[in-house]
Amino acid sequence: MDWAAVRDELGKVAELAAELRVWVVLGSAHPLTPPHLPHNSLYVISDQGQIITRYDKRFCSNTEITRFYTPGFEPVVFDVDGYRFGCAICVEVNFPQLFAEYARLGVDCLLLSAWPVDSIFFLKAQAHAAINNYWLSLSVPDQSADLMRSAIIGPDGSHLVSVEATAEPAVVTLNRDAPEFHIALDHARPWRAEANQGDIYRSRRVDDPRSADRTCA
Repeated sequence: MDWAAVRDELGKVAELAAELRVWVVLGSAHPLTPPHLPHNSLYVISDQGQIITRYDKRFCSNTEITRFYTPGFEPVVFDVDGYRFGCAICVEVNFPQLFAEYARLGVDCLLLSAWPVDSIFFLKAQAHAAINNYWLSLSVPDQSADLMRSAIIGPDGSHLVSVEATAEPAVVTLNRDAPEFHIALDHARPWRAEANQGDIYRSRRVDDPRSADRTCA
């Protein structure tokens, strides 16, 4: 890998982010000290052109972990204008505990970058958004257009917008007060958080022989 070229391109993207005053989440490999294999990563670049953090893929595929990459071990969140974002990569869509973890960390929008190989991937992404009640941005390469396009999913699991063949960007406004997400954000999300803690159930547990006996009618 020509790491000098990778760093040069990363620097150019950071400069352009500062020029346009936009935040960028960029997929790339991140080199470690030789002989360690690199991370499969997402760089988070601020609208000032600064790398503020980096997410390293935790659940690498079998090929990745045995041949190409060193795994990461930490979730990554960052805040922009009062909204919290989290990051995940590709095959991690198959590990729901990661998406539940981000819900506990208060994420408003999960940024999922992937190279999907089957169309069920989109349904999995929708399910994570609906179950955890946050927005989910799914970024995929144009080579996956026959399966799906990059899209943004609402906190109720609704498919809000996709990148079309014209390559126009997919844009939504994150708004916690949007009436169409009232149930998902104001009712489902806090209730599921309380339910997951379990106290509301443990406090109502009873010692009853008819509960303990699973063979009685």
